[in-house]
Amino acid sequence: MLVLVIGLTGNPIAVGIIITVIVYIGIHISGAHYNPAVSIAMLIRGTVTLKETIYYIFSQLLGAVVAAFIVFWKHEVSMIIKPCETASVFQILFIEFIFTVLLIFVILFVAADKRTAGNSYYGLVIGFTVMFISYFGAAISGGAYNPAVGTGPILVDVIMGDGNTLSNLWYYLVGPIIGAVAAAYVYKLTAE
Repeated sequence: MLVLVIGLTGNPIAVGIIITVIVYIGIHISGAHYNPAVSIAMLIRGTVTLKETIYYIFSQLLGAVVAAFIVFWKHEVSMIIKPCETASVFQILFIEFIFTVLLIFVILFVAADKRTAGNSYYGLVIGFTVMFISYFGAAISGGAYNPAVGTGPILVDVIMGDGNTLSNLWYYLVGPIIGAVAAAYVYKLTAE
Protein backbone atom coordinates (compact mmCIF):
# COMPACT_ATOMS: atom_id res chain seq x y z
CA MET A 1 0.00 0.00 0.00
CA LEU A 2 2.83 2.41 0.79
CA VAL A 3 4.45 2.18 -2.65
CA LEU A 4 1.04 2.24 -4.32
CA VAL A 5 0.04 5.47 -2.58
CA ILE A 6 3.43 7.05 -3.32
CA GLY A 7 3.11 6.09 -6.99
CA LEU A 8 -0.52 7.10 -7.41
CA THR A 9 -0.48 10.36 -5.47
CA GLY A 10 3.08 11.50 -4.71
CA ASN A 11 1.42 13.40 -1.86
CA PRO A 12 3.23 13.36 1.52
CA ILE A 13 -0.06 13.81 3.38
CA ALA A 14 -1.56 10.76 1.67
CA VAL A 15 1.65 8.81 2.37
CA GLY A 16 1.52 9.76 6.07
CA ILE A 17 -2.14 8.78 6.29
CA ILE A 18 -1.64 5.38 4.63
CA ILE A 19 1.32 4.63 6.91
CA THR A 20 -0.82 5.50 9.94
CA VAL A 21 -3.61 3.22 8.72
CA ILE A 22 -1.44 0.24 7.80
CA VAL A 23 0.59 0.49 11.01
CA TYR A 24 -2.61 0.23 13.07
CA ILE A 25 -3.84 -2.62 10.87
CA GLY A 26 -0.60 -4.56 10.78
CA ILE A 27 0.90 -4.13 14.24
CA HIS A 28 -0.94 -7.12 15.68
CA ILE A 29 -0.48 -9.30 12.59
CA SER A 30 3.11 -8.79 11.47
CA GLY A 31 4.52 -6.13 13.76
CA ALA A 32 3.82 -3.62 10.96
CA HIS A 33 7.15 -4.16 9.22
CA TYR A 34 6.74 -2.33 5.90
CA ASN A 35 10.35 -1.29 5.57
CA PRO A 36 13.48 -3.48 5.42
CA ALA A 37 15.25 -0.84 7.51
CA VAL A 38 12.71 -1.44 10.30
CA SER A 39 13.18 -5.21 10.05
CA ILE A 40 16.97 -4.83 10.21
CA ALA A 41 16.66 -2.56 13.27
CA MET A 42 14.37 -5.09 14.97
CA LEU A 43 16.85 -7.88 14.16
CA ILE A 44 19.64 -5.87 15.83
CA ARG A 45 17.34 -5.16 18.75
CA GLY A 46 16.68 -8.90 19.06
CA THR A 47 12.90 -8.83 18.63
CA VAL A 48 12.92 -10.86 15.39
CA THR A 49 15.06 -13.73 14.16
CA LEU A 50 17.25 -13.72 11.06
CA LYS A 51 14.78 -16.09 9.37
CA GLU A 52 11.86 -13.76 10.16
CA THR A 53 13.87 -10.79 8.90
CA ILE A 54 14.50 -12.56 5.59
CA TYR A 55 10.77 -13.30 5.25
CA TYR A 56 9.90 -9.70 6.07
CA ILE A 57 12.35 -8.27 3.56
CA PHE A 58 11.27 -10.68 0.82
CA SER A 59 7.61 -9.74 1.42
CA GLN A 60 8.41 -6.02 1.50
CA LEU A 61 10.32 -6.18 -1.77
CA LEU A 62 7.64 -8.31 -3.44
CA GLY A 63 4.92 -5.89 -2.32
CA ALA A 64 6.91 -2.92 -3.62
CA VAL A 65 7.43 -4.55 -7.02
CA VAL A 66 3.74 -5.50 -7.33
CA ALA A 67 2.68 -1.97 -6.34
CA ALA A 68 5.11 -0.42 -8.85
CA PHE A 69 3.66 -2.69 -11.57
CA ILE A 70 0.15 -1.50 -10.64
CA VAL A 71 1.31 2.12 -10.92
CA PHE A 72 2.85 1.32 -14.32
CA TRP A 73 -0.40 -0.35 -15.44
CA LYS A 74 -2.44 2.65 -14.27
CA HIS A 75 -0.22 5.41 -15.69
CA GLU A 76 1.52 3.49 -18.51
CA VAL A 77 4.81 4.91 -17.34
CA SER A 78 7.31 3.75 -14.73
CA MET A 79 7.12 5.11 -11.21
CA ILE A 80 10.33 7.08 -10.75
CA ILE A 81 12.20 7.34 -7.46
CA LYS A 82 15.32 9.41 -8.07
CA PRO A 83 17.39 12.10 -6.39
CA CYS A 84 17.69 15.72 -7.42
CA GLU A 85 20.11 15.98 -10.34
CA THR A 86 22.04 18.80 -8.68
CA ALA A 87 22.43 17.04 -5.31
CA SER A 88 25.81 15.56 -4.48
CA VAL A 89 26.31 11.92 -3.56
CA PHE A 90 26.98 13.01 0.03
CA GLN A 91 23.77 15.06 0.18
CA ILE A 92 21.66 12.21 -1.19
CA LEU A 93 23.15 9.60 1.15
CA PHE A 94 23.01 11.95 4.14
CA ILE A 95 19.30 12.69 3.63
CA GLU A 96 18.47 8.99 3.20
CA PHE A 97 20.61 8.16 6.25
CA ILE A 98 19.48 10.89 8.66
CA PHE A 99 15.76 10.63 7.94
CA THR A 100 15.93 6.84 8.21
CA VAL A 101 17.62 7.29 11.59
CA LEU A 102 14.79 9.60 12.65
CA LEU A 103 12.13 7.15 11.44
CA ILE A 104 13.75 4.18 13.17
CA PHE A 105 14.18 6.17 16.41
CA VAL A 106 10.50 7.07 16.36
CA ILE A 107 9.48 3.45 15.77
CA LEU A 108 11.82 2.09 18.44
CA PHE A 109 10.97 4.66 21.10
CA VAL A 110 7.22 4.98 20.42
CA ALA A 111 6.08 1.60 19.14
CA ALA A 112 8.68 -0.90 20.35
CA ASP A 113 9.89 0.38 23.71
CA LYS A 114 8.57 -1.26 26.88
CA ARG A 115 8.20 2.18 28.48
CA THR A 116 5.60 3.18 25.88
CA ALA A 117 3.94 -0.24 25.59
CA GLY A 118 0.19 -0.11 25.26
CA ASN A 119 0.02 3.46 23.96
CA SER A 120 -2.56 4.19 21.29
CA TYR A 121 -0.75 7.04 19.53
CA TYR A 122 2.16 5.11 17.96
CA GLY A 123 0.55 4.91 14.51
CA LEU A 124 -0.11 8.64 14.39
CA VAL A 125 3.44 9.48 15.43
CA ILE A 126 4.90 7.14 12.80
CA GLY A 127 2.53 8.49 10.13
CA PHE A 128 3.38 12.12 10.95
CA THR A 129 7.08 11.27 10.90
CA VAL A 130 6.79 9.70 7.44
CA MET A 131 4.80 12.72 6.24
CA PHE A 132 7.46 15.09 7.65
CA ILE A 133 10.42 13.27 6.10
CA SER A 134 8.54 12.98 2.80
CA TYR A 135 8.10 16.75 2.67
CA PHE A 136 11.60 17.73 3.62
CA GLY A 137 13.93 15.20 2.08
CA ALA A 138 12.25 13.99 -1.09
CA ALA A 139 13.32 17.00 -3.16
CA ILE A 140 16.97 16.14 -2.45
CA SER A 141 17.22 12.35 -2.25
CA GLY A 142 13.98 11.11 -3.80
CA GLY A 143 12.66 10.36 -0.33
CA ALA A 144 12.70 6.58 -0.06
CA TYR A 145 14.04 6.00 3.50
CA ASN A 146 13.03 2.44 2.79
CA PRO A 147 14.98 -0.01 0.60
CA ALA A 148 11.73 -1.54 -0.69
CA VAL A 149 10.37 1.85 -1.79
CA GLY A 150 13.60 2.46 -3.69
CA THR A 151 13.98 -1.05 -5.10
CA GLY A 152 10.47 -1.93 -6.31
CA PRO A 153 9.96 1.03 -8.66
CA ILE A 154 13.53 0.85 -9.94
CA LEU A 155 13.19 -2.87 -10.79
CA VAL A 156 9.91 -2.21 -12.60
CA ASP A 157 11.57 0.64 -14.51
CA VAL A 158 14.35 -1.76 -15.54
CA ILE A 159 11.76 -4.31 -16.75
CA MET A 160 9.11 -2.02 -18.25
CA GLY A 161 10.78 1.35 -18.77
CA ASP A 162 14.15 2.55 -19.93
CA GLY A 163 16.02 1.46 -16.79
CA ASN A 164 17.75 4.82 -16.38
CA THR A 165 17.02 4.78 -12.65
CA LEU A 166 19.06 1.63 -11.92
CA SER A 167 22.17 3.66 -11.11
CA ASN A 168 20.24 5.25 -8.20
CA LEU A 169 19.42 1.96 -6.49
CA TRP A 170 22.47 1.94 -4.26
CA TYR A 171 21.40 5.22 -2.59
CA TYR A 172 18.19 3.56 -1.40
CA LEU A 173 20.02 0.52 -0.09
CA VAL A 174 23.10 2.08 1.51
CA GLY A 175 21.58 5.19 3.15
CA PRO A 176 18.58 3.52 4.81
CA ILE A 177 20.41 0.34 5.83
CA ILE A 178 23.28 2.23 7.46
CA GLY A 179 20.69 4.54 9.05
CA ALA A 180 18.78 1.57 10.46
CA VAL A 181 21.93 -0.03 11.86
CA ALA A 182 23.09 3.24 13.42
CA ALA A 183 19.68 3.96 14.96
CA ALA A 184 19.33 0.44 16.35
CA TYR A 185 22.74 0.50 18.01
CA VAL A 186 22.26 4.00 19.43
CA TYR A 187 18.86 2.89 20.76
CA LYS A 188 20.46 -0.16 22.39
CA LEU A 189 23.07 2.05 24.05
CA THR A 190 20.64 4.67 25.30
CA ALA A 191 17.40 2.84 26.01
CA GLU A 192 18.10 -0.75 26.93
